[in-house]
Amino acid sequence: MAYDRSAMLKLLRPAMTRILTPLGRALVRRGIGPNAVTAIGTIGTVVSALVFFPLGQLAAGALVITVFVLFDLLDGLVARLGGKGGSTWGAFLDSTLDRVADAAIFSGLILYFISRDDTVMAAVTLGCLVAGALVSYAKARAEGLGLTCDVGLAERPERLVVALVAACFSGLGVPYILPAGMWLLALASAVTVVQRVVHVHRQTREP
Repeated sequence: MAYDRSAMLKLLRPAMTRILTPLGRALVRRGIGPNAVTAIGTIGTVVSALVFFPLGQLAAGALVITVFVLFDLLDGLVARLGGKGGSTWGAFLDSTLDRVADAAIFSGLILYFISRDDTVMAAVTLGCLVAGALVSYAKARAEGLGLTCDVGLAERPERLVVALVAACFSGLGVPYILPAGMWLLALASAVTVVQRVVHVHRQTREP
């Protein structure tokens, strides 16, 4: 059965749109387009993840990154307010930079574990990074072949929520939550890869 990857975002989107609309209108008035917003969000995420997390400032890093992740909503809002709608280049840029942002977040956490000589958790987090990339690649490749691939336990919104919430609460002193979050995410991401491979295989066998 297909899994609705955007269920969580659908619940948050109306409220977030109302909050972000004034900022979106201000950006449009200053001639800042959606692609620039996408780039700013990615740069902010990359810098924050690679600075805060390796220094052990997990809570601050997670909160700052969350702000920049919201640019995923803001770029689409700016496009609509500017009357430009979506574009092929914009969609490609957004998807590509999403992968860059995800890699930075998990790389920052890997560096955090390495700095504490926790090689096991560094390896688990690396598994989260690799499996997450495979989840995204499987969908992109399937859609490029004209197939559907919207299935799985852990798509991008879920991976970000688990990683950032676990990092935030770990930074606030909650014990074991970050390792637990990474183990859970590694397992869920691996399961998602298998789910997508099976889903695509079934489609190719249909008459």
